[in-house]
Amino acid sequence: MDGNGRWAQSRGLPRIAGHRAGADALRRVVEAAPSLGIGTLTIYAFSSDNWKRPADEVNGLMRMFRTYLRREQAHCVEKGVRISILGRRDRLPPLLLPAMEECEQTTRECRTLHLRIAVDYSARDRIVDTARRFAADGGRDDFARLLGAEDVDLLIRTGGEQRLSDFLLWECAYAEFVFTPVMWPDVNASTIREALEEFRTRERRFGAVPVLKRAARR
Repeated sequence: MDGNGRWAQSRGLPRIAGHRAGADALRRVVEAAPSLGIGTLTIYAFSSDNWKRPADEVNGLMRMFRTYLRREQAHCVEKGVRISILGRRDRLPPLLLPAMEECEQTTRECRTLHLRIAVDYSARDRIVDTARRFAADGGRDDFARLLGAEDVDLLIRTGGEQRLSDFLLWECAYAEFVFTPVMWPDVNASTIREALEEFRTRERRFGAVPVLKRAARR
């Protein structure tokens, strides 16, 4: 969800206005996702490094996140959208936690789309924490289960940046990347559809060699 602040500043608006527009874009993407064949959608809403931003912006984001969860909860149930929150919770404002827990509990049986929202999230911290709890005789699959990791097929980065920024490092081991200059508030179903069309042209080998197709015999 990159580019909210720059989108606002380019229009002479405060950065928080860009985050509000970004919340509207999220609703558009969530509504379009099932028809585009997407079953799980993970959104990077607030990284652990974002605490370095000005306090006014951070506080505004936390209030807006709480408002979003309360406003969208019934709509998510109606549309079959399950919400899960990834990331630390011990540093989040206490008033935000009940809204998060209620939203997760209320939507837990929804099956049309799994929307995972990463808040105070760091992939590096998550891997380090999992490594501390990991049994020495375990394998890669055991570690992934403990990490709660699901392999990512496609990562779309908006706003023109071309880096992972500490997001889903383990899960993106064999993900395909699509970078778009479109700022997040301007993202819509067409943006996602174009990324999916590009994704479908990629040859995914997962470290193996391409399989040559045999000519058909009469």
